[in-house]
Amino acid sequence: MKPRRSGQVAAYVAASLLAALFLLPFYIIVRNAFSTQQAIVSPRWRWWPDAVDGSTLASVLGNPNLGIVPALVNSAVVSVAQTALTVVISLMAGYALARWRTRASKVVLGLTVFTLMVPAMVTFIPTFVMVSSLGWISSYRGLVVPVIFSAFATFMFRQGFLDFPRELEEAAAIDGANTWTTFWRIVVPNAMGTVAAVGTITFIGAWNAFLWPLLIAQDPQMRTIQVVLSQFMTSQGTRYPEMFTGALIGIVPALLVFVFLQRWLVQGVEQSGLK
Repeated sequence: MKPRRSGQVAAYVAASLLAALFLLPFYIIVRNAFSTQQAIVSPRWRWWPDAVDGSTLASVLGNPNLGIVPALVNSAVVSVAQTALTVVISLMAGYALARWRTRASKVVLGLTVFTLMVPAMVTFIPTFVMVSSLGWISSYRGLVVPVIFSAFATFMFRQGFLDFPRELEEAAAIDGANTWTTFWRIVVPNAMGTVAAVGTITFIGAWNAFLWPLLIAQDPQMRTIQVVLSQFMTSQGTRYPEMFTGALIGIVPALLVFVFLQRWLVQGVEQSGLK
């Protein structure tokens, strides 16, 4: 019992250290969001400011020139739309690759997996040229449509559907259900763990995206929250209180999504698609 108890203590200590290391950036954001510029750049470190300055939060949210509130709305629209479309497209693509095993499907699967090895930067210029030629600059279409395909999500759904019991689909077919009805009424409801996991990962990735919205959202009214935060870093200097306050505001929606759906992240990967 003693060696086992010692192992448990060591595991808890290691987990606590890793948790503290993980939470350190969030602590820095909260501390600096309620500090003054002088306190942040001061060489004397303080764990918490002597006087909490909450005026920065009001000024950041109330300043129309910064556009924090419209940026939050844009980020919400883009993230929700991208998540919904990515999940639907990846669901159908993953199911097709899992069920119809032909030479063509193997080629498509190989090309899909191959895209995971292609750096995103390689496709930025041709994608930008295509979006520009379509007239989608500074529009939700330009921000969402080019990034709705996810090879990772497609492959994840495909792996889950491979272990999904065919007997359920055959029973539905005997009852007169076609492939479309079987997919949406039998397969998808039993794959909600994977759907939630993929949706969570996609939403957080879309919310934190910076480079693509920076290229496409040339109209200030279409900027997302991550692009707006970059305004606080200029050649004249960095406005640390405003930047950390904006970061604190920006991480709240993604943090809430993660907190409420975090159990699906592991469960969706482990599940085979059947509850």
